[in-house]
Formats: sequence, structure tokens, C-alpha cells
Amino acid sequence: MILQNHGLLTVGQTVDEAAWWFITMERTCQSQLLAEAAGTPIPIRHESAKLTASQTGSPLAGWFSYQPIYDKVLERDPSFLD
Repeated sequence: MILQNHGLLTVGQTVDEAAWWFITMERTCQSQLLAEAAGTPIPIRHESAKLTASQTGSPLAGWFSYQPIYDKVLERDPSFLD
């Protein structure tokens, strides 16, 4: 969810999934702003957007995509689990 002038909210079936949706939403917003700053963005075709969502928009995909970030945080600071 995008809250006007307040930021982003995401949810998921797991904390990992919700964290991934937040990270990817923030990156997507940054890309949109860069595209608009460069000119008029060309919209993605509806069929392409639906296919991408079906391939990457599941709870498992969200959880799985976050795992490398989790591993990196754990490697840097194992005490965060305490």
C-alpha cells in the first residue's frame, strides 16, 4: 500500500515475505521516479505484467527472495537472533 506523503506498508504470511515485498516496492518506486524524470515512461503490456506477477508474486517467492538478505544480516551480526 502506498500512503500519500507517509510511505509504504506491506504484509505477508511471514516476516521474511513482508520484508521482501517492502524492499521490492521501494525499489520499484525508485525506478518509477527515475523513469518519470527521464521522460514519459512506456507502460508494460498488461499480459507481461500478469505473467510476471504469476511467476514472482506468490508468498513462497517473497519468502525465497528474502533469504539471501537474511543470510547476509545473520553473517554480519549473529546476535540479532538473541
